[in-house]
Amino acid sequence: MKKKNWIILAIIVAMLAAVAILYRFYYPKHIKLLKSEFVFTELIRLKSTTVKNQGASNTCWSYTGNSFLESEMIRMGKTPVAISPLYTVRMAYLERARNYLRLHGGLKLNEGGQLQDVMQILRLHGAMPRAAYTGIKAGKSSSNFKGLRALLNSRLSSMVKSRELKRSWERDVELLMDDYLGKVPVNFVYKGKSYTARSFADQVIGIDPDQYIHIASVTTAPYYKSFIFLIPDNWSFSQFFNLPMEQLTLVIDQSLKNGFTVACTIDISEPGFSWPYGIAYVPQKSASDMTAEEKKTQFVRPQPERKVDAMERQSAFDAWQTTDDHALHIIGLVKDQNGKEYYVAKNSWGRGNAFQGFVYLTKEYVRYKSTALMLHKDALEPSLKNKL
Repeated sequence: MKKKNWIILAIIVAMLAAVAILYRFYYPKHIKLLKSEFVFTELIRLKSTTVKNQGASNTCWSYTGNSFLESEMIRMGKTPVAISPLYTVRMAYLERARNYLRLHGGLKLNEGGQLQDVMQILRLHGAMPRAAYTGIKAGKSSSNFKGLRALLNSRLSSMVKSRELKRSWERDVELLMDDYLGKVPVNFVYKGKSYTARSFADQVIGIDPDQYIHIASVTTAPYYKSFIFLIPDNWSFSQFFNLPMEQLTLVIDQSLKNGFTVACTIDISEPGFSWPYGIAYVPQKSASDMTAEEKKTQFVRPQPERKVDAMERQSAFDAWQTTDDHALHIIGLVKDQNGKEYYVAKNSWGRGNAFQGFVYLTKEYVRYKSTALMLHKDALEPSLKNKL
């Protein structure tokens, strides 16, 4: 090897070593500092599987939905399995493509989805363990969703323009996804036994999608009735049950007390949400009215919150200030040193924040910025369950 190449190699090795040292010694200390002055007392903590990392993909709905299924397995007395979130995503792509063609292209194609999609894919296509299908093609380090989305949009658009849909369209889409996500095995072995996605869902996971309910809160539809929530990621036009805003947190509280976790979609593009600090609340002041010191410490210690009503919640949604841009898995309840309660939410961005991958959400933030909930019907109070 030429001397120049040796020098380049030495520089690369030195840089990698520097990054490793920085991560090992600086990063944990930095995160520790971000824990700041919050003192939480645990009230409820339900069991969940380990925190995962969705990477550079907009697939939080699948990671959260499958995390929810894993906790449901624990609640049911089963041994949880790490379910493949990208098998769910792949099958959702197929169903989304089907709706796209049925609507002659009148549907947006992207990676986003709803928590219902996890249940719908479980119902239609089953599920796989993560070990059987990673969604990462052999020889690659991650899934190429950007390339897949662009090519899939182009291919399906061409199908619509041709005005003559070939019978092989579904197979063509499957082959396209094979190129980007890897081929799905027809059979796989789990704990010494051979399964298909269908038999694995039925025999190992053992969850009935029909026993789960999806809840939203809008002022534009009757309460205690089902309605189609018109949001971009509801590509399947699924129905939600509409509850008054104040009941959203009552439902979550009741669920947690009964031993049921809750999956939710929520807006995180807010000045009161901080992933590094792991805190979300509704600031009493707008960012423009805060002093430099207030901005610096707004996630360092408990803060007073502004109260929000149903009309403000609806106005924020109608103005696109509230969107369903993320999904979180609520697994517990804590209170801070002042007695205010927060939900403990498992995220899917790895463990790189102050609370090792978890976020603490105030109830006011959930009432204001959540867009939907998914939970087992038995988690509801009997009177509310009968209404819905």
